[in-house]
Amino acid sequence: MTDLSATAADCGCACACEPSEAELAAGLDAIIVEYREKPGGLIPALQTAQALFGYLPETVIRKIADGFGKPVSEVAGVVTFYSFFTLHPRGKFVVRVCLGTACYVRGGKEVLDAFKKKLEIDVGETTPDRMFSLEVGRCFGACGMAPVVMVNDDVHQRVKPALVGEMVNQILSGNAAASAKETA
Repeated sequence: MTDLSATAADCGCACACEPSEAELAAGLDAIIVEYREKPGGLIPALQTAQALFGYLPETVIRKIADGFGKPVSEVAGVVTFYSFFTLHPRGKFVVRVCLGTACYVRGGKEVLDAFKKKLEIDVGETTPDRMFSLEVGRCFGACGMAPVVMVNDDVHQRVKPALVGEMVNQILSGNAAASAKETA
């Protein structure tokens, strides 16, 4: 099991602070108290815990299971069933390459390969500096703009594999919004 202090996600603030183990434990206790008596409260509790920790480590899953009076296997089953939950820390920028039919046909696989090469990670992995995580999506509802890439909540349309390196550099330099326009 993971020590709670080792599971704190970067808070993203300018001070680059991380919550203490005591703050994380208190936060998790509050989440359990808030949701355990509510019908359907397990998923919102897991979502809130993931927002607190940045992901759902085994210790958190066990504590939520205990707090809800459920077997660990049931809670772990919910976590692994839904794609928005993660058992591993994600990067500051989550890159999702669409491989739905339109995006795949228009070069989505090649775009994905370019991201793998540039970031030096595979799908489901996070860069060692925790700046980028790479994921695959199945359809973002923007088929007319294929191939599409989402970086966090920003949609990048008509992405070309040759421009992936430039796109990553723009994201790192803080110009992600500007690069969210057509990347042709």
